[in-house]
Amino acid sequence: MQRNKRLSVLLCCMLAITILAGCTSSKTGSDDNAAPAADTSIKIGGSSTLAPIIAQCADDFTEEFKTWNKVDPSLPEEPIVIFVSTGGSGFGMKSALDGTFDFGMVSKTLKDEEKAQFANGSITQLGSDVLVIGVNAENPVAKVKPSMTTEELVAIFSGQIKKWNELDPSLPERPIVVAVRDLGGGASEVFDTAIMKGTPISEDALQIPSMGALAGKIMDNTDTIGYVSSGLVNQNPDKIIPISVDGIAPTLENINSGAYKVGRPLLLVSKDQPNEREQKFLDYLLSEKGLKVVEELGYIPVVR
Repeated sequence: MQRNKRLSVLLCCMLAITILAGCTSSKTGSDDNAAPAADTSIKIGGSSTLAPIIAQCADDFTEEFKTWNKVDPSLPEEPIVIFVSTGGSGFGMKSALDGTFDFGMVSKTLKDEEKAQFANGSITQLGSDVLVIGVNAENPVAKVKPSMTTEELVAIFSGQIKKWNELDPSLPERPIVVAVRDLGGGASEVFDTAIMKGTPISEDALQIPSMGALAGKIMDNTDTIGYVSSGLVNQNPDKIIPISVDGIAPTLENINSGAYKVGRPLLLVSKDQPNEREQKFLDYLLSEKGLKVVEELGYIPVVR
C-alpha cells in the first residue's frame, strides 16, 4: 500500500514538470551575478502507457540510491531528480527532438523516417504491449461473442453497427459506446494498421486522452467497447473482459508467437546520446529490477 501511495504521489507531482523544473536549481551565497546551478534532473515525457512503468522505476531508483555518487562513485553527491510527464507518443517524440525532454516515451513501431530523427541519439526498447479489445465485465457480449472477426470490429468502430443487437440478435437493443485513444496517437495508429486498415473511426466515438482514462470508461459504462493496453486489462481482470480477434485470444503464447498482431513496442527515444546520469538510469531500466516492473504492470519485458 505504501509503495502504491508513493507511485501515486510521484505521478501527480510529475505532471507539474514545467513548474517543478524551474525549482530544481538553487543559488548559494548573496552574489546576484552568480551563474545558476546546472539542471541535472532527467526529464522524461510522452506515452501514458509507458509512464507508470518509468515512474515506478524512477521511484525505486531514487529510493535505492538517493544521490548520484551512490549509483557511481565517479558522479557527484547530488540528489537524483527524475521528472515523468504524460502527453502521448507523438508528444514524446516531438518534445525529445526539441529538447523539452531528455527522453521521449513512445508506444508504437517507429517508421524509418522517425528512426532517422534519432539516428544520433538512442532508441531503447523496454518491452512490448498489445492492444486488447475490451468490454465491460457486465456486458453480455463477453459471453455471446467472446471472439469477433476483424470485419465485425471494423463495423463497430466505424459506426456501421450502432446497437448491440445488430451484432447478435440475442444481445440487448442498446447503443454501442465506442471509445478510442485520441486519433493520431501511437495506439490509434497501431489499431488502424492492425484492424481498421484505413477505414475511418466513427465520428461518434469518444476520443480519450489517456489509456488509463479509456480503461476507466470501459469499467464505468456497461455498453462501452474500446482497445486497451494489455497491462491495464491484466490489472483489472474482473472489470475488463478481453475479446478475441478472429478466434485468436491475446494470451502470452499468442503474443510471443506473433499470432495476435495488435501489438506495439514500448520505447524510450533521445535526440542525443545519453549523458552519464541518463545512461545509468537506462541501465537500471534494462536491469532485472527494471524489467520486473514491466512484467509486474502486465506488459512483456524485452528479452535481454
